[in-house]
Amino acid sequence: MSTDHDRVSAGRPQGRRPGASSSRQTILDAARSRFARDGYAGSTIRKIADDAAVDASLVMQFFGTKEQLFAAVMSITPGALARMAEAFDGPTDTLGERVTRAYLGVWEGDPRDSEPLLAMLRAAISNEQASAQVREFVQERLLDARGSRLNNDTDMTLRAGIAASMLVGVIVGRRIVQVPALVNEDLEALIARIAPGIHAILTAQPELRQR
Repeated sequence: MSTDHDRVSAGRPQGRRPGASSSRQTILDAARSRFARDGYAGSTIRKIADDAAVDASLVMQFFGTKEQLFAAVMSITPGALARMAEAFDGPTDTLGERVTRAYLGVWEGDPRDSEPLLAMLRAAISNEQASAQVREFVQERLLDARGSRLNNDTDMTLRAGIAASMLVGVIVGRRIVQVPALVNEDLEALIARIAPGIHAILTAQPELRQR
């Protein structure tokens, strides 16, 4: 957590510097990278200010607290959300492959999306707000994005949660824990291995599950 020492960086003039808009974005970019690298607990206002080459008091002026800065960093681009929603459009027989590709692709693609998501995962270990953000982003995105053909499936909440857990688990192993077998695997090969399991969970028929 941030401390009083985070509020002041020695040797830098305090207060706003010219170009408030660009300064704010510079701080956000620095915070995104720092949270992705060190997680919530390991990041401080002072470190982020140093990364952005600004005084810590400027960070506080823009965002107030580390928690508020973290919340601001967690914005995901509209394009990423659209790709995940669109994964549910199309033939049922390729649903698992599309969803797996869309979700893993976001975590592996544009740093504007992947870095905030990795920051959420690292922070979720020690911060309840981050845990809630991970749950909301992954599971609720699966539920909200599902096609109309799945809307009447009363078991979908549980199945979406299972699928979400599998996808998050792969990312944790590949990007955070860095299990060698996952790190060294080509993304396309990884998608090919995971997609059948995600497909089976998302499309399972009730009568099969009750046997």
